[in-house]
Amino acid sequence: MRSRDLSAGGPSRLGSGRLILLSDWKACRRGRNRERRRYAHSVFLFCPRAEWPAIPRASSASHTSRRREDKTGPRARVRKADPKRLANRNPRPHSGRTAWGRRDLAQAGQSGDFLVRPDPQDRRLTAPVVGVDHTGAAVETRVVTERPLTIFLNSQEIVTAMTIGDHPDLLAIGFLRNQGMLAAEETITGVDHDAELGVVVVRTARQTDYEEKLRRKTRTSGCAVGTVFGDMMEGLEGLRLPDARLRTSWLYRLSHEINRTPSLYLEAGAIHGTVLCEGDRPLVYMEDVGRHNAVDKVAGWMFVNGTAPEDKILYTTGRLTSEMVLKTAHMGIPILVSRSGFTAWGVELARQFDMTLIGRLRGRRFLCLSGAERLDFDADPQEVAEEAAKHRRKGAGPDA
Repeated sequence: MRSRDLSAGGPSRLGSGRLILLSDWKACRRGRNRERRRYAHSVFLFCPRAEWPAIPRASSASHTSRRREDKTGPRARVRKADPKRLANRNPRPHSGRTAWGRRDLAQAGQSGDFLVRPDPQDRRLTAPVVGVDHTGAAVETRVVTERPLTIFLNSQEIVTAMTIGDHPDLLAIGFLRNQGMLAAEETITGVDHDAELGVVVVRTARQTDYEEKLRRKTRTSGCAVGTVFGDMMEGLEGLRLPDARLRTSWLYRLSHEINRTPSLYLEAGAIHGTVLCEGDRPLVYMEDVGRHNAVDKVAGWMFVNGTAPEDKILYTTGRLTSEMVLKTAHMGIPILVSRSGFTAWGVELARQFDMTLIGRLRGRRFLCLSGAERLDFDADPQEVAEEAAKHRRKGAGPDA
């Protein structure tokens, strides 16, 4: 994730072309200037001079102030972005922290099915690409898409994340929660998402200002370049996670079911997954190009639904880094499991929080480096089938 400052305005030019307001470009192409819309953000396209559309002149003062002629030809003036305009633009009411209902948890326990799971058939999340293989033969394959999503908290821009684009509201809420910008008892009054602009605004009853915290940021090891704002340990001082039991039979069943669930990974690869589990039942399965994004989506789902974390297990396909341990601690989940390896600081933090940390879970094998006292060895590893090759993720080595 990366921050950006949208306050810088003024004229903009690139080479022999110019920046055209995206909404004006579409209106001119469609021949319907009345469909021009204004947003808190101005999205621009670079247009070569030869392809300038005929932008109609308007008599209104507002349009004239945004577009004017000079000696060098027509020019699009970049307006200063005003996040408050989007935050206050016809806000979509949020249905509260129980938007999906607690009854779903009980239903999942009875049916054994996921509450949320990946949709590999959603063509918005993958794109066809043509290339050649090692023999020179033409091939067509599908690859995962990624797009920027800018997250606002009330009128303040927080960060821009690269994401596949599903569940933007949950990603935004979960990110803010794991950054300590949303308190556990926070009241969310609205969530507004504009897919065309790639913007999501989370509104709260409490006035917020994290300008100082945003100045102190840490770039993390996340695949999509993660960012942690402020003190990484803020709000976690002296934390001891609740006691919980973990049967090894649960680990084997979870690994088996998750690896065989239809997913974007099996469809296109190049993606991480995170699953919220209870006992041996997977409940919520999220995927994204960055492992931290997938965790934030789960955190957002838990926050909206008011899900208790004390008896939950968090399964991830990513490495067990300090960032992953910190996010899990913020969520209050006592057990973190991965099919990948560890980092030294991740292990140190897990021991500090009394978190059970299990990695390299593949087939009948796993390694626990923290919180082994929670384990009940109730399954014979020799009776567990090894992982089939077609279900192996990128982690073929011991420390993937």
